[in-house]
Amino acid sequence: MRILAFDTAGNGCSACVWQDGTVLAQARLGMERGQAEALVPLLSSLLEQAGLDWPQLDRLAVTVGPGSFTGVRVGLATARALALATGLPVSGVTTLDLFATAARASLPAPQGVLLALIDARRDDLYCQAFDAATLSPLTGPDSLRPEEIRPLLTRLGQPAAACGDARPLVETLLEDGTLGGWLGETLADPVVLAGIASTRPREDGVPSPLYIRPPDAALPANGGQLRP
Repeated sequence: MRILAFDTAGNGCSACVWQDGTVLAQARLGMERGQAEALVPLLSSLLEQAGLDWPQLDRLAVTVGPGSFTGVRVGLATARALALATGLPVSGVTTLDLFATAARASLPAPQGVLLALIDARRDDLYCQAFDAATLSPLTGPDSLRPEEIRPLLTRLGQPAAACGDARPLVETLLEDGTLGGWLGETLADPVVLAGIASTRPREDGVPSPLYIRPPDAALPANGGQLRP
């Protein structure tokens, strides 16, 4: 199976061309803005490096959030446009699943809780707890303040390590031992994304975004009209 996987939901623009576990081409660019301009040229470049054209792909894979509202929209809008143009199916993977899967691979004997934490960019974070051994969800995706992490772990009653891109928000929990360590990188890995997508059944249509809370932007009063 050949998959073109890409992520723009967080603090980067990452993509790869993946074939049955082998990476044919990949790039991971750190950026908080500009993914809309960078993504399509990046995908075209990676296909060229891999020596493939669009009809030779079997699937697209994209992150659906949670993350930056604009970044999630960029990724899904691009996936939708490419699916319409090529007829390729699209698999959606949450950023929380992606970081947890990447982190688990670094554990020789996974046990306890694996906490995926995504910076929500408003002094809080998106959070989901997984069983480190099986990656089964222990909680649903949620939005929490850093001070709510300790009570969550008390309720779960197991030692926990963390992963994701929100480490600066929970540094004190690492220093005092509440979190047993930080696993993996803070930039989403498109190779892991492709691997997850390869195990999923084919989906009809483009997956929906995972928005845990409404976007910060709001409609102006009177719908933007200058007069009532």
